[in-house]
Amino acid sequence: MKPFTHERPKTPAEAASSAARIPGAKFIAGGTNLLDLMKLQIETPRHLIDVNGLGLDTIEPTPEGGLRIGALVRNTDLAADGRVRRDYGLLSRAIVAGASGQLRNKATTAGNLLQRTRCPYFYDTNMPCNKRQPGSGCSAIGGYSRQLAVIGVSDACIATYPGDMAVAMRALDATVETVKPEGATRTIPIADFHRLPGDTPHIETTLTPGELITAVTLPKPLGGTHIYHKVRDRASYAYALISIAAVVQKDGTGRVAVGGVAHKPWRDEAAEADLPKGAKVVTAQLFAGAKPTTDNAFKLRLAERTLGAVLQEAKG
Repeated sequence: MKPFTHERPKTPAEAASSAARIPGAKFIAGGTNLLDLMKLQIETPRHLIDVNGLGLDTIEPTPEGGLRIGALVRNTDLAADGRVRRDYGLLSRAIVAGASGQLRNKATTAGNLLQRTRCPYFYDTNMPCNKRQPGSGCSAIGGYSRQLAVIGVSDACIATYPGDMAVAMRALDATVETVKPEGATRTIPIADFHRLPGDTPHIETTLTPGELITAVTLPKPLGGTHIYHKVRDRASYAYALISIAAVVQKDGTGRVAVGGVAHKPWRDEAAEADLPKGAKVVTAQLFAGAKPTTDNAFKLRLAERTLGAVLQEAKG
């Protein structure tokens, strides 16, 4: 591990200011992803900004009837919160499906949103990877790509976003609250938070340098049946081949977001209008323009079958 300096700021604005001012600075909270990447020297921060003391660890109701989740709320606490389990069951189920209990005890809401891909070529420092070293090439294109993206890809990257929580938040239309180095705040719709790879796959979110996530806000409850189905190679501690986050109403209408298929949680609101027509119609629209590889073309059929199972479950 390479040497680094460390600080514990007292306010979110102070943390953001330090991150912008010090080259190579990174925020750290639970560290469940960052520390692994540092051990492999994929991430080599010169300065770590410990944000655990900023008080961003509460879940509070909003005036609009939703919930405001602090950036430092641990995954275990968020999944177990009575209001989340009652009104946003989709989110609770997604978090529990996401990792081991030990990791959920440490991982934070903001850190979960910011976790990096688990593409094997990203983790292999002997192989070219545009996400790890911009301009070096993408070893996954023409390589082993069974777990990688089928839609939203580019000639520079076919990696997937690995998380579960963000897929549920995409279906729930969450918003991300931030503070910038100069102290200004802004709100980012979750739909706009993660970027597709394009020519710059190393730029994974719309956050600007030094910008710090302070909270995630959920709108008022949707009602309906909340279902999260995750298909993976093994039953424990594995990333999704396909995940479906769905909220289905009694009349068959609803929302669907898909994980494991793109550089970001994948949702098409126009396709949701045909949800009462069944999984085949919806997935045909969801994956219009898909560019699967020989290794991962099965994901398109798997997504259809998994959504079919979700809709069948919603009918009881």
